[in-house]
Amino acid sequence: MIPTSDALLNAPPARGKVTHALISVFDKSNLETLAKGLHEKGVVLLSSGGTAKHIASLGIPVTEVSAFTQADEVLGGRVKTLHPKIHAGILADRREESHLQDLKKRNYVPIDLVVCNLYPFEQAAATYTNEQQIIENIDIGGPTMVRAAAKNAIGGVTIIVDPQDYGCVMDSLGEQATIDYTLRRELAKKAFGIITQYDQAISSWYL
Repeated sequence: MIPTSDALLNAPPARGKVTHALISVFDKSNLETLAKGLHEKGVVLLSSGGTAKHIASLGIPVTEVSAFTQADEVLGGRVKTLHPKIHAGILADRREESHLQDLKKRNYVPIDLVVCNLYPFEQAAATYTNEQQIIENIDIGGPTMVRAAAKNAIGGVTIIVDPQDYGCVMDSLGEQATIDYTLRRELAKKAFGIITQYDQAISSWYL
């Protein structure tokens, strides 16, 4: 069991200020509107692979994850976002001073918004007959980011797994670039539900 500091046990949810967003999506619906809106609010955009190329093609500034972490993608793209600088930035509780000091000591920054939808595993399983092709479509980095962000909703992080939620998040951001905890919590609940369905689809395929 991971101990919780006494200071956090009765602390209110973190404010939800958004300064850095990590975007990694298979479904790029409405992505231009979201990325442009975040950029206009001064949010630094981080992304990888095809998502980064798509955002850059729209003329919106974006930093490649590999440049951000100073670690190239490896294993043919199997390892892109699985890096301490990414996950420490997501998992740091903004209410916990020791977490913020850990980030500062390592020259990391908080990642306040994660936008991620997953490779469509069920579609791949229905399309391919070769087992290896199907297995390659099991997303690892995406679910890991989603779970980390959803876990830390109370600590100030927002997770978006559905393009239909872009509008309500942008509405919530307002002029102060903050996202209300009530919305963050609802989005976290939705994210854990999506991950459960995703894992169940993979488990069912293996049966």
